[in-house]
Amino acid sequence: MKQPSKASSIFFFVSLLISLLTFTAAATAKFKCNSHDYKVLMKIKRELGDPYHLASWIPNTDCCNWYVVDCDDNGRIVQFHLFQDNNISAQIPPSIGDLPYLQQLTFRHLSELHGEIPPAISKLKNVRFLRLSWTNLSGPVPDFLSQLKNLDFLDLSFNNLTGSIPPSLAYLPKLTTLDLGRNKLTGQIPDSFGEFAASDFYLRLSHNRLSGTIPRSLGNPNFTLVELGRNLLEGDASFLLGRNKSIQTLDLSRNLLQFDLNAVEIPPTLEVLYIDHNKIYGGLPAGLAQLDHIYLNVSYNRLCGPIPVGSNLQSLDATAYFHNRCLCGSPLPPCRR
Repeated sequence: MKQPSKASSIFFFVSLLISLLTFTAAATAKFKCNSHDYKVLMKIKRELGDPYHLASWIPNTDCCNWYVVDCDDNGRIVQFHLFQDNNISAQIPPSIGDLPYLQQLTFRHLSELHGEIPPAISKLKNVRFLRLSWTNLSGPVPDFLSQLKNLDFLDLSFNNLTGSIPPSLAYLPKLTTLDLGRNKLTGQIPDSFGEFAASDFYLRLSHNRLSGTIPRSLGNPNFTLVELGRNLLEGDASFLLGRNKSIQTLDLSRNLLQFDLNAVEIPPTLEVLYIDHNKIYGGLPAGLAQLDHIYLNVSYNRLCGPIPVGSNLQSLDATAYFHNRCLCGSPLPPCRR
């Protein structure tokens, strides 16, 4: 039997290779996914240690069909949400900054995600939503986050971040929510935090080690929610309330605050007021009784006098009023005459 010549074997191999490349190119051309973003995602997968959570990220398939990411109509990656995987032991991949059309980025509930927040994130000029929470991230809250001018939601809660809060975050023109709670942040609340541009702002700084006085600039009436509980804050906080305010939730619990509560005017929008475990004195403002409903805890202070009658104040558990100097009236024992 005649054996094929060497030249014919080479010709057959080259023809087969060309056919495969042509087929691959044709298949790739049908993919919606942008080729640049595809390459970046494959690099991110390697930098994360090829976790099982990214099992759908199969080479030479359309990345717009993969889990974790979403594409726009042009095949550019605009969302990246990685969460609920305690087996990913890595740092945030620097390559994440090479997805120029990214608008939403999440790394959440990843207990073994460690290291500092990488400067590469500052390249994401289109990002609007950034959530890096419930991880083992450490280091400072980076000042370079203030370069993300389209950012409207920033959540860095439940991490191990340390150091002071950069004042520059207040100058993000579209920011409406800032959550730095449950970290190990120290120093004072920046005075600039009274200058957020949004008319409906949510500020969460609770469960840190912040100290000093609360800047009077935070009396700005554009806050809807302010959570400063479980810090080391001292002095006055009465300016956070007032008839002209639109605040709905105010949590100042477990600090060292000291002011006359009786002199405070209660805004009609107030729904939650937690001021327990401070050194607040005076009496409960009559305006509390004018609210439709209030979640209230004023325990462990130095308050005195009758509990106003109205709203749901008498139906609250007595523990909401415990351990004050001389509060009285339902649900506590009657006032003495």
